Amino acid sequence: MRKHYDFSAAKRGAIIPAKGKTRITIMLDDDVIEFFRGKAESQGTGYQTMINAALRDCLDQSKGETPAEEPLTAAVLRRVLREELRQ
Repeated sequence: MRKHYDFSAAKRGAIIPAKGKTRITIMLDDDVIEFFRGKAESQGTGYQTMINAALRDCLDQSKGETPAEEPLTAAVLRRVLREELRQ
């Protein structure tokens, strides 16, 4: 190892930044987090992804766009198949 390293041009943070995403800290109510965690667990996805999708839908609605489709998970597929088989 060297006795001295030059960190004058170093940058703090992630080594590889995620394009189009920004890491933030946000305070949410406990019941909101519990709701999204439960829903995410039943659908097999991440709760932060679901919160982002909910915020994206709100943004799209305010712009007059249609909300994004919900992700195709096993639970969603089962529900759609049940609906189709009833008809």
